[in-house]
This record gives sequence, C-alpha cells and structure tokens, in this order.
Amino acid sequence: MKISKSYGINHYRFHTCCPPDAAFAAADYLGIYMEPQLPFWGTLTAPGDENHNEEEQQYLIAEGYRMMEAFGNHASYCMMSLGNELWGSKEQMAQIIRDYKKIDSRHLYTQGSNNFQHTPVLLPEDDFYVGVRFSKNRLIRGSYGMCDAPLGHIQWEEPSTTHNYDDVIYPDNTESSAADETEEIEIQYGTGVKKVKAAKGEGVLVPHIPVVSHEIGQFAVYPNFREIEKYTGVLKARNFEIFQERLEEKGMLDQADDFFYTSGKLSVQCYKEELEAAARTKLLAGYQILDIQDFTGQGTALVGILDAFMDTKGHVTPEEWAGYCSDGILLAQFDSYVLTNGESFHPAMAIRYYNPEKLIGHSLHWDLSAGQTSFASGDIAIPDNTFGLVQLGNADIALPKNKDVVVYTLTLSVAGTRMKNSYELYSYPPSQNSLGLEAVSNISQNGVHLFLTQDFKEAASLLKQGKRVLYLPNEVAESIEGFYCTDFWCYPMFRDICEWMKKPVAVGTMGLLIQKEHPALAGFPSHKYSTPQWHQIVSHADCAILEDATDKAYRPIVQMVDNFERNHKLGILFEGKVGDGRLMICTSRLSEIADRVEVKQFTKSLLDYLTSDAFAPEDKFDIDKLKKVFK
Repeated sequence: MKISKSYGINHYRFHTCCPPDAAFAAADYLGIYMEPQLPFWGTLTAPGDENHNEEEQQYLIAEGYRMMEAFGNHASYCMMSLGNELWGSKEQMAQIIRDYKKIDSRHLYTQGSNNFQHTPVLLPEDDFYVGVRFSKNRLIRGSYGMCDAPLGHIQWEEPSTTHNYDDVIYPDNTESSAADETEEIEIQYGTGVKKVKAAKGEGVLVPHIPVVSHEIGQFAVYPNFREIEKYTGVLKARNFEIFQERLEEKGMLDQADDFFYTSGKLSVQCYKEELEAAARTKLLAGYQILDIQDFTGQGTALVGILDAFMDTKGHVTPEEWAGYCSDGILLAQFDSYVLTNGESFHPAMAIRYYNPEKLIGHSLHWDLSAGQTSFASGDIAIPDNTFGLVQLGNADIALPKNKDVVVYTLTLSVAGTRMKNSYELYSYPPSQNSLGLEAVSNISQNGVHLFLTQDFKEAASLLKQGKRVLYLPNEVAESIEGFYCTDFWCYPMFRDICEWMKKPVAVGTMGLLIQKEHPALAGFPSHKYSTPQWHQIVSHADCAILEDATDKAYRPIVQMVDNFERNHKLGILFEGKVGDGRLMICTSRLSEIADRVEVKQFTKSLLDYLTSDAFAPEDKFDIDKLKKVFK
C-alpha cells in the first residue's frame, strides 16, 4: 500500500473479498480509503424467485455483519459493497443495505460494482454509484472488451486531452435506459458468459449521488520474460514459460524485450489519457483502476504499470504517474497532439485539487520547449483555496515557423509543490501539396525514378525489370486490422467470451515497434514505440502477417506487436529486394488521409528515402510467398 501511495493511489476496492486486519491497519496509517465487498459475484434473489438459495444468501448477509464487527472500527473502513457485477432483485439489495445501515451507519454503502451492466439502476439506499455506464451508450470509462461494446474513446478516438464524462453523467437528451424486466440478455460472467434478466429502468438515469467509475484502464503489456526468475517459491511462472516458447517458435524471441518495452510505453500513454479524462470530469467523484499491478489469473492479464510483485516495469516513474494520478493534478486541454509550425496553439489549463494543504498565492507555470531550448512560457494564477476541478484559462502560444519537424514538450508545474505534468507534441511544416498516392504512377526525384503501384502484378513486373517500387496495397489478404490502442485485459480470455456470445473479437494487438533510426523515417522523428502522430497511419492500415512470407530473422521497419497467444509478425512498413528490384511496402492506406499534415510529412520522408542511394535493402523477398499475403 505504501508503494501504491507513492503512485498517488488513495483508495482500494476489494473484488468480491474483504482484506485482513493488517490491510486496514496499513490503510489507517497511510490514509487510504477501503471498500471491502461481500464475497459474491452472481445473482441476489428474493424468497420466491427462481433459483433462490436462502442458505447461501443468509451466509453472505451474515458475512457482511462479521466484516463490520471485525474491522468496522478502522478509520479506513469507509465504504462497503454487496459484491461485483450483481444481478437479481433490486428490492432485496435495498433491504440488505437498509439492514446494514441500522447496525452501522458510519460507512458509505452501495448495491455493488457495475451491477446490471448495460441496464444499471440507482437505489434510494445507495450512498454512491460504481459502474461503467448509465446506459449502453452513456460510457464513463475509456476502454471496454468487445463483448461489452461499444468501445471507449481511448480505443477509437484520436488521442487528445479534451474528453470528459460530464455530459454523460448529466445528459441533455432524453435517452431512456428502460428495459423490459422479462428480457433475457447474455453477459460476461467471470471468464465465461451467462444469461440474466435485464433490470427494468425508469426513464433517463441521472445520478444524485457521487459517481465512481469501475475497473478503468486494463491496457495490456507484453510479458516480461525476465520476470520468470523472480518466481523462486512454490509458484512457478509456467504461463510465462509457455508464452516464451510460443514466441521462440515464431522466431521472434530476440524481440521479447522490445515487445515488453514498447507495449508498456503505449499502455502508460493510454492510462494517462484515461486518468486525465476522469480528472477533467467535474461530476466524477473517483475511479477504480484495474489494476496498478499485473493479475496472474484469467489467462494472465498483464495490465499493471507494476508487475505481480509490485515492482516497477520501468515504463513510468512514481513521480510521472502521480503527475496525473494524485490529489493535485495539472491539466492541459487541447484537441490534438499533432500541430503545424507557425500556427497558434491555445491549450486550456486546469487543476483538480483535493490536497488538504491550501493553495494561496500560487500560479500554474507552463513552458513549451524542444530539447534544452524553451520557446515560450507563462504563468496563470490559481485562485486561493482552490478545491475540486477549476478551469484556469488558456496559454497563448505562437509556434515558430520552422521548416523542419519539431517535437515539443509542454510542461506544467506549480512552484513549491510536487505537482508537475507534461505532454509531448509533434509539430510539422505546412505543406501546400497533398500527394494523392492513388493517382500517381511514378516519381522522379534526385535523378532517380520510383514507381508507385497498388497492383501486385504490376509491382512484380516492375521488380523483374530491376525497378524501385513502392507498393501500396488497397487490401491485404493475410492481415490484422490496424488498431492504435493496446489490447484490453487479456486477449485469449475475451476472445473466448466473444466467440461464445457470437460477437466480434477484439483486434488484440499491442502497439508499434519502430526502427526509429531507419533512414526511411529520417524526416519523421519517432520513438521506438507508438505516439499520437502514428494514430491515423495505424488506423488506416492492415498489418500484414509476414511470418510465412519472410525469413525468421526478418524484421519490418514499422512492426505491430501482436499478443502473446498469436505472436504474428505484423508489418506496416517493410522493405526487401526481389532480384535486381528494390521493394518497399506500406500497408497504410495513405491516400485516405493524405491531407493530414503528419501524413504529408511521413510520405515525404518515405519518398526522400526511396529516391536516395540509402534505399538498398539487403533482405531478399520471395515474390511467390509475398503474393499469398496480398490479394
């Protein structure tokens, strides 16, 4: 708990369990709010209901009284829940809460966590609400499993820092969450599915009590096989050993560390966007992350920024994480991380503050820099005694009219406090020319002739003639859909659930692995991992499955990391030679996004490379094997 506190965590919800006395004692000392739950994940029925089990229910009710008697005097015993994702009788849940309050009214009670799922209800007895939505489309978290679609904004929207849930919590429209109480629906239940009767809603569900978002995050990271040696007791990391063997069979074991690192860096980005969206929501009282550490069950859910031993994975420091997960958070709000040189940039600044130390006479200091050079800075006053979410005003920044790409860092801080947050921004030179790649057959540049084609037969013919070819396929027969966000929770578990429910299966990939020093990207500065300027390029791509079409040692320039079950070698940008011909393949449909400033720059970087002497790939492609990949 002290480790969690260092990362800004101040609350624990215990999934279908109650922790021991030592946990409450530790939380008392550290100042952590505890929410134990009854040990139940199922349907609470009333006497006379179908499948009612009176003995089971009386045991659960009595267990609640025992929890209160044993631990209720702890200062940290603040909240209490009847269980996880419950179904059944609202009246029975309400009665149990009323009875508990008669015995001990000091705690805050709720019917459960994410009860009734797609058709939630509020009970008069609820002191607070924990859930993921207020109707099927009123979502209050940023990511979901495909069996629980629609997906969240972090999974399908371009990264930004403006999303919040206020309009969802208090909607202007009259969308009804009402459902026929006799309607039977199929839901996820543990690692399987079950059929339940939908709860009957009554018009638009608008909360009058504090709202806490349930099990947010769940952004997966590729396994760290170096963790295997940490299992020195009776438990062995057999799961990790199996995942390692699978990757070795696919010939990519040498990339394991890279897969772990790049997927982890993307996961942290997704968590930052998730937590800041919650912080920007004035009407959201809190959130419950699932989880800050890895969970070794349910197929192995490596969703933590810490491993199962509560050790750091090295992707984010406690100070960085606490910058957007603590009782004092500084926020910059803007529509896109992608900017244009010479334009005006006006990020809106805000603070969300609950620290008992009052802010008197403080200012938010912002600074826009590139490397060690500061281009602009300023201060915005913070009102005295600020509490909750407070909008502070805009910074007014005129971006320099550079001719080259500039990667900026926007840093926010408050002098004399630990509060600090930062954002990496990508600014590109304006271009008057939009290259409609589908209309171009060849390019002459630097005295070199480059042929562009979307037809595989034409590409093969040109290569046979020893030409330079950029192949831009419209379709890739053997491929995985391009998806920017990393996988949710655990691919095999949710794949099984989706198949049982006859719903679409998640894409299941885990972000980019980029050869950032490759000359093809010389004009498009990148990290080794996914960052927002890649969002459109990835989202309009089909990731070609290459393990059967290339040598085991072959590595794409821009590779998509697959999950630990499939381990496909996935290429978005890759090159090779065919006879005397030189071939570059880009599976992103660049013509669909050709007007985007970052895509223009990516295209320019690519063409500059392909028409230079540096374009001399050494890996050989078998054209017949490649043919199977493309239509």
